[in-house]
Amino acid sequence: MQHGKYRFIAGFLALPLIVYILFLIWPFLQAFQISMTDWSGLSGTANFVGLENFERLWESDDFWNALTNNVYMLILVPLVTLGLGLFFAFMLNVGGKRRKNEVVTGVAGSKVYKFVFFFPQVISIAIVAVIWANIYNPDPNDGMLNALLGSVGLDSWQSSWLGEKSIALWCISAVMVWGHVGFYVVLFSAAMASIPRDIYEAALLDGANRFHTFFRITLPLLWDTVQTGWVYMGIIALDAFALVQIMSVGPGGPDGATDVMPLRLYQTAFRDSQFGYASAMGVAMLVVTMTFALLTMRFARRERIEF
Repeated sequence: MQHGKYRFIAGFLALPLIVYILFLIWPFLQAFQISMTDWSGLSGTANFVGLENFERLWESDDFWNALTNNVYMLILVPLVTLGLGLFFAFMLNVGGKRRKNEVVTGVAGSKVYKFVFFFPQVISIAIVAVIWANIYNPDPNDGMLNALLGSVGLDSWQSSWLGEKSIALWCISAVMVWGHVGFYVVLFSAAMASIPRDIYEAALLDGANRFHTFFRITLPLLWDTVQTGWVYMGIIALDAFALVQIMSVGPGGPDGATDVMPLRLYQTAFRDSQFGYASAMGVAMLVVTMTFALLTMRFARRERIEF
């Protein structure tokens, strides 16, 4: 019976495991192999060059600039996105006026608000990028943002949003926050719905205000969800390829201000035909992503709270 059970489990796992190895693990291994060659991607021959691509990568100012931009986004985007997601979810689920026989209530129409917040998630990232590129258009007649500022007398605030080196990266980061905050509003709302109302009621009856309720009850009980969301949002921030590729003014934006590692990899491989060097960038991206995930899971780990 015991052996039969193991054969049954192995039979169920065999096909998914084969597919996983074939389409995920094997390409990663191939990337390591290609990163050790000078393969151009156009010919069938590739010469082994050892760690030469990685040495070249280490000395590349363009790569370090792209990595620096990714690190900025890695710090800013998850922090703002998760912070806003927690705030809006808390307000929608716990921030309503007290009603008869109910100490803790959500705001009226919270389901409609959740739908509105979540709506950007159902739009293609390419469409989002095109919409916001037109909003940021520097022409006062075509760009919605500049036109809006001009209509309220703030002409001095008008700018070439994606053409200014100092603000281009932050404009794209704002779009990433706008596009993903709704997902976390819904995610955190679902997590908050599982918290017993008795806990909130006891805290409010003891004199706790909304501030203490959030930081002493909601956030500790949602910490596992926040931790997972931080890793997920960090990986998205480390990517950002589609937004940067479509929205940037020229390759990498003004003076490389919006250049990121995936865009640098894409240009190196498909524009410059240096697939070996691009594969080394891919390996470096894997190392950075795994390091970020491990550090987040390690230092954000807290004692699990049961309720």
